Amino acid sequence: MLQWSLIFLVVALIAAVFGFGGVAATSAGIARILFGVFLLLFLVSFVMQMLGRA
Repeated sequence: MLQWSLIFLVVALIAAVFGFGGVAATSAGIARILFGVFLLLFLVSFVMQMLGRA
């Protein structure tokens, strides 16, 4: 999932360089959402692993 967020981030940056505002905003929004979901899943799995060892 982190890979997809990085792909959308790169698409957003390329679109911003070439002046495609709508595409850049949409790609940046998708990248932000995917990164947030990835971060949440990482934190949940980390906490579950720590609780399992305790």
